[in-house]
Amino acid sequence: MDVSYWIVAALLAVFYLYAGGKKVLQSQEQLQPMMGWVDRVPMPLVRLIGTLEVLGAAGMILPPLTDIAPWLATAAAIGLVLIQVGGIVVHVSRDEARQIGLNIALLVAAAAAAWLGTTWL
Repeated sequence: MDVSYWIVAALLAVFYLYAGGKKVLQSQEQLQPMMGWVDRVPMPLVRLIGTLEVLGAAGMILPPLTDIAPWLATAAAIGLVLIQVGGIVVHVSRDEARQIGLNIALLVAAAAAAWLGTTWL
């Protein structure tokens, strides 16, 4: 099961490094075509979300890899679950219920990583 954690964590880390990095580095105009919700959210909040996603990705990989405070991986996964709950709320509030499929998949994957982290790390 240790391998299961690493597979899920690696996939999530790649996704969140990419998506979070875009939110941190790109302007609102550059994000708009891919993330329509950025027009209603202040850019400092978008940057905060991106930063939390990047930190969550690092938190899922680095602590178990270095064996320093591996419980942080579970905390990071739970944080990513909460980010997706927020994403679902934003999409539903914008009448974009059809677009929550990715949010649900990421939420389930992060929840699985949290469970695997508590069970096998």
